[in-house]
Amino acid sequence: MQEYKNLPIYRKGEEIYHLTSLIVELVPEEDDLLQHLREMMLLDAAMLTAKVAGAYSGDLYDIQMENAVLIRKAARDLLTNCTALEMYGFEDTTYLPLLRHAIEEYRQHFVKWISGFDPWNYVWDEWELFNPPGASKQDDAF
Repeated sequence: MQEYKNLPIYRKGEEIYHLTSLIVELVPEEDDLLQHLREMMLLDAAMLTAKVAGAYSGDLYDIQMENAVLIRKAARDLLTNCTALEMYGFEDTTYLPLLRHAIEEYRQHFVKWISGFDPWNYVWDEWELFNPPGASKQDDAF
């Protein structure tokens, strides 16, 4: 069994994907712009679970943080695209507040989840973006 599937953040991500899928099914096929938003939203919603799995199996701090950044971006893009749907004439906006609320709940799980990352289980990031605070190249664990 893949243990990450039991994590609250993963389960909430599945819920968001399902909700997003239901909402975007209402997008008119003849509207190319809304269809583009539809595809972007499905990709972003899928990222929420895929990147949790990647961070879980990656185990190293820099991999976990890289996945966390991609998750944050995907969640924020989902919120932005909810607004874009409204701005570009999507008429079935009834369920968008539910999606926004689910993303806020996801954000709360996210904050708790990343607090469990071990910053000292790392390989030195040559790009120096995801090294633990205060670490130096000489401290590299590997």
